[in-house]
Amino acid sequence: MSTQDSRILSAEHARESGVDQPWEESNGAWWDWYLSLAAEDEGPVELVEADPPEAVEPLTTAELAEELRTPYELTDEQAGRFRDEGYIKLPAVLSPRALAAGRLEVERLAAAGDGPGASGFLSLDMMWQGDSEVLRLFALAPRLGRLAADLLGVADARIYHDNVLSKQPGCGRTPWHFDAHHFPIASRDIVTSWIPLQAIPSPMGPLAFAAGKDTWRVAEDVDFDSVGTSYDRGVADAFGAAGVRVDDSPFALGEVSFHHAWCFHYARGNRTTQPRQVMATTYFADGSRLVDQPTMVSGDYEQFLPGARPGEVIDTPLNPVVSR
Repeated sequence: MSTQDSRILSAEHARESGVDQPWEESNGAWWDWYLSLAAEDEGPVELVEADPPEAVEPLTTAELAEELRTPYELTDEQAGRFRDEGYIKLPAVLSPRALAAGRLEVERLAAAGDGPGASGFLSLDMMWQGDSEVLRLFALAPRLGRLAADLLGVADARIYHDNVLSKQPGCGRTPWHFDAHHFPIASRDIVTSWIPLQAIPSPMGPLAFAAGKDTWRVAEDVDFDSVGTSYDRGVADAFGAAGVRVDDSPFALGEVSFHHAWCFHYARGNRTTQPRQVMATTYFADGSRLVDQPTMVSGDYEQFLPGARPGEVIDTPLNPVVSR
């Protein structure tokens, strides 16, 4: 990692950004805080009618396990595009029946929990540690873990954590950000899979990416704002002035994206009558270390890396190798 790259993760940069303290509240409270940093969407706020996902018979647990351990044939062109652009959207990574199995579990857990926060955003973390064998299979899936390792160009990948992310109808923007600003892992080899559990049309707020592996440098001088929307606006203005291409295209059913930790991304609000339900899993290269000084933008990271010590190689029971 270069000196310029590592500055983003440094204690000095954290002090300058006003985030040089650990997060001391819940992960749900973290998401409510984070969405409060987003500028409002432009345009009408009236919700667009959207049909629920088509009913299909979900895979059994055994069928799902078989699909998730079967390799996805990643092409050299796709791997090269990821290296050049910092993200890739891969078609037909998961079958409609596999997604139906995941969706049923997400709906069950959402109904059993405390519900979304004040922002209308529901985040459930570390679901593979719970009682859901289905979500455990998704989080530890060799099909996805191998894709993560191959896209990064590393021998093996470990799981950082999994998420269930649900934007309720009317929930607003997720602000521009890049994940290296959040993950307390001192490595450039970090990638996140984003798995929609239904097709995501434009009004539902698909994840959108700033194309280009070094595009983050365009916004490097925008100061992080921990209490207002100036960072979100500043990044958008910087990208607009530089002519950065932003891919905010819809997601087809079964399409899965992978974005590098240094790929800027955001999402518009969900302006439909259906929740936008997603599973996301973050992976890092085997052998990576914890940063020297985690900060508040890393959230409640200790639940994801229990026992990991600053500056040392991450190797905990909650971060197994998932690429084989």
